[in-house]
Amino acid sequence: MAAFRDIARRIASVKNTRKTTKAMEMVAAARLRRAQNRIEALRPYAERMMELMQEVARHSEGGEEFPLLKVHDEEKRIAIVMLTGDRGLAGAFNANIIRHSLSIQSAAHAEGKGVEWVIVGRKGVGTMRFRGVNVREAITGITDRPKFTDAEDIAHRVVTMYIAGEVDRVYLVYNHFKSPMEQTVTEEVILPLGEEIVTTEPEVSEEARKLQGDFIYEPSAAGILRSLLPSYVDNTIYRALLESTASEHGARMTAMRSASENAEEMVGKLTLAMNKARQAAITQDILEVVAGAEALG
Repeated sequence: MAAFRDIARRIASVKNTRKTTKAMEMVAAARLRRAQNRIEALRPYAERMMELMQEVARHSEGGEEFPLLKVHDEEKRIAIVMLTGDRGLAGAFNANIIRHSLSIQSAAHAEGKGVEWVIVGRKGVGTMRFRGVNVREAITGITDRPKFTDAEDIAHRVVTMYIAGEVDRVYLVYNHFKSPMEQTVTEEVILPLGEEIVTTEPEVSEEARKLQGDFIYEPSAAGILRSLLPSYVDNTIYRALLESTASEHGARMTAMRSASENAEEMVGKLTLAMNKARQAAITQDILEVVAGAEALG
């Protein structure tokens, strides 16, 4: 009977765990829907802003220098902006980002470059500090529902570092949301912007191309570009924050669903074991009764 009671306690414990994981799955699903709506609203804006900046860059006056477009003569130090989550129980969401970021660091060190870390999320900050890494900037408590002001704050920090010459290239590493079952680790170079904006030919229709010469820029194309560049960095980081948030909720929903299914399977196995233990106990009792009856003659 002791084995029977132990199995019953384990079944009760697993059922309680299943209730928790099921509740966490439902919460993650609700948050994921909100995050998806925010991403879908932002993506067209981000794409149109890139087209606008490419067009304005084509019409800006030659010889104009823009600090965010300028490629430094020598690349001695890089910055890695790593977007992780503030909480765990999200499968490999945080581990994949950390692993990819560490590979960038290893490649940079192999080339003799220094690395500055700008980390978003308690999981990333805690892991890197545990590894003895010097974290230049740590931002926590914003990953559940990031605001545009959060992106502006992060952008201001990395832009300041780049303009001051403290770093020569800035990488942004985050999870790109595809579906609740699939998140892709994405690496982008957000500074300098010159390679992406100036050298990339904007994709426009033939009709729009004919109208390009009719635009008059006020105050000037260069002035507009100078104002747009910091905003573009803000929006790039904000989009990455939203992608990361949706990916985290999707990964957590998937992980909790898997945990609930595993708990259900374990309950079934434990119930079968408990029934066998009960049957063995009943059989033993019957054997003892029969043996006692035979002994009494």
